[in-house]
Amino acid sequence: MEVVHTPVLLNECLKYLSPVGEPYENHCLMIDSTLGEGGHTYNFLTKFKGLSVVGLDADNVIQTRAKERLKEFEQRIHFYNGWFNDFYADYPSEYEKPDLILFDLGISVFHYEKSNRGFSFRYDEKLDMRLNSGTEKSAGDLVNELPEDKLADLIYLYGEEKLSRRIAAAIVQAREGGKIESSKALAQIIWDAVPANYRYGNIHPATRTFQALRIAVNSELKRLPQALSDAFKCLKPGGKMGVITFHSLEDRIVKNYFRNLGKQCVCPPQVAVCRCGGEKCAEILTRKPVAPTEKEVEQNSPSRSAKLRVIRKLKDDTPYHLDGVVGY
Repeated sequence: MEVVHTPVLLNECLKYLSPVGEPYENHCLMIDSTLGEGGHTYNFLTKFKGLSVVGLDADNVIQTRAKERLKEFEQRIHFYNGWFNDFYADYPSEYEKPDLILFDLGISVFHYEKSNRGFSFRYDEKLDMRLNSGTEKSAGDLVNELPEDKLADLIYLYGEEKLSRRIAAAIVQAREGGKIESSKALAQIIWDAVPANYRYGNIHPATRTFQALRIAVNSELKRLPQALSDAFKCLKPGGKMGVITFHSLEDRIVKNYFRNLGKQCVCPPQVAVCRCGGEKCAEILTRKPVAPTEKEVEQNSPSRSAKLRVIRKLKDDTPYHLDGVVGY
């Protein structure tokens, strides 16, 4: 099977999320919350012989590829097709609590290169961007239906695009002549809308708008805060959870939640008596986010913006630990 996606921060994940205790032949369970093509899981199963994995993915197409890649581990791998927030909110009773949990919040290179769903502005594909076909709205629906102000807000909020209003105006004007149906057509509208000096920066001028649409279509940031808390509750005490993020919006959510877990008390000032337990819920194992090495970035350019944060669970969190965590 041709493998399209290279797992990012692989060595760092194997180091920080190694099974707790020696020898590694002892049984333990890992949940790969974002299985993709199975790159991280393949390497964990290869290195740690006593490890079993439950691999989650909302996209049944890419999960089928992962099943082919991981078939040699058939006794140690199980699959769940669905969103990770649904899985952790109603953790299946047939599984024991996991020792390890990994989230890789990046979009697989497979989706950009092989899915034909319009994730990339380099190809002329239907403007879809849904990871799960059951999702109600596609990127094309948002581009063609949202009012100009709502579209501008979306591009600014999720893409951090400073020219969001200019781009939204151009999209609305263009769709008056007919529906915008392809990724290439949308990219050209954005290219024509921005000033000439903006077209030749470090990234293509459509990059942030495409990111914003993908995040909105798949509710990526809306799912994340509660999913982190629910996953943490499922984790065994002493177990470890790691999250790989790729942009500041995701990382802010993870950083704030992990920081709260590492505090002695997170009760609001107006609460007279501590209600959160007054103890740390987690030990933060990465005081600063772990970034890829220069060598990894050189060999795998999509890793350049990746950050890994890892914690070890001490006790369950409370609703107060989600206070102040940025959600969208």
